[in-house]
Amino acid sequence: MRSPIAATALLLTLLSSLASPPAHAEEAQLERLSWLAGCWAAEKGEPGSVEHWLPLAGGTMLGIGRTVKNGRTVEHEFLQIRLNAEGQVVYIALPSRQKEATFVATSIGERAVTFENPAHDFPQRILYKAVGETGLAARIEGQSNGTTRGIDFPMKRVACEPAKAP
Repeated sequence: MRSPIAATALLLTLLSSLASPPAHAEEAQLERLSWLAGCWAAEKGEPGSVEHWLPLAGGTMLGIGRTVKNGRTVEHEFLQIRLNAEGQVVYIALPSRQKEATFVATSIGERAVTFENPAHDFPQRILYKAVGETGLAARIEGQSNGTTRGIDFPMKRVACEPAKAP
């Protein structure tokens, strides 16, 4: 038979484990975005215009984007999807020649996600949606100079090939 103190300690331990979900339960929100992992090529862009997302590991999905025009990289972006200190899923973007911006997930669906930051200049909203098994519809939208605008980035899944040696 256990002492009343030991029984009380056990009960308090059990109750506290029920009150705060384990860290892996929070990561389940991020796992819902696993469909985004992989390599995506812009359907209307030049070869090399891509967005790559690494699978979830260590609580973070890392991404990188590159836009090529006339055979030259004209834009690039470093990306993260992770949980912030409040346990919210966030999208953190660091585009070329701009400051880092954080967008909070406002909707996570079956194979779609919307991130928003109303205080950001443009865009205020970033959307990703799977299209079939091999398509990805990315979109940015919001207000710019008092005008509502949106830009679509249709992409298709491509093989993640290693760089070729010169």
